[in-house]
Amino acid sequence: MATLGFIGSGSIGTKLARLAIAAGIDVVLSNSRGPETLAQTVAELGERARAATPEEAARAGDWVVVSIPLAAYRKLPAAALAGKVVLDTINYYPFRDGDFEELDSGRTTTSELVQHHLTGAKLVKAFNNINDGHIPALARPTGAADRSALPIAGDDPEAKASAAALIDRLGFGTVDAGPLAESWRFEPDTAAYVTPYFADTDALNAAKAKMAEEIRSGGPFRTRPPADPGAPLSADRLRALLAETPRVLTADRVLR
Repeated sequence: MATLGFIGSGSIGTKLARLAIAAGIDVVLSNSRGPETLAQTVAELGERARAATPEEAARAGDWVVVSIPLAAYRKLPAAALAGKVVLDTINYYPFRDGDFEELDSGRTTTSELVQHHLTGAKLVKAFNNINDGHIPALARPTGAADRSALPIAGDDPEAKASAAALIDRLGFGTVDAGPLAESWRFEPDTAAYVTPYFADTDALNAAKAKMAEEIRSGGPFRTRPPADPGAPLSADRLRALLAETPRVLTADRVLR
């Protein structure tokens, strides 16, 4: 039986876990607070799910989804992830993660930074450019006319092929955006990031403006992306967005 491990079991992780279980894949969830804190989530997911430590989830997974704040990336268990195909959903937000000069300057990408730490793993950037609510809303079986595509990037062709096969089982097509050095093409505020999957882009842009105000003011961060049914994004349209987007450095982002 195939197993999908999770390091970080928040909104993205739990939604992907549900899709995995529906596809006949066992899941092993973990977080930074201990397996006991995931008891309710595991009970809701059913017998195909169990909770473990990050090291145990890493060793158990045929693939491992990493979904944590960038600020915590050095805590990822590099030894346990050696040889694994790791799906990296991490995005960089200075207001949450602190400042990373090498990212602010564009010298490297978030995934290259994580790959440098996970020297023995085979990193594939995936699931970072879609709002978590759209993961279940837009998942479709293979061959569906309204199936959405997600970009992936990675330095190992076999790892990308393995990740693409997993993502296909989870309900999405994929578009290869190139090596990790090109993963900036679907980082925050680029043309392929979040917005193309929204049905109501005006509501999203209004929410982003409020978020930016809250970040600048230093006050409580209350605004969240609006509820939205999602809009399918075809592979052809995604390829065009990836090709046409300029690189957006941190200083030029709406949310930073």
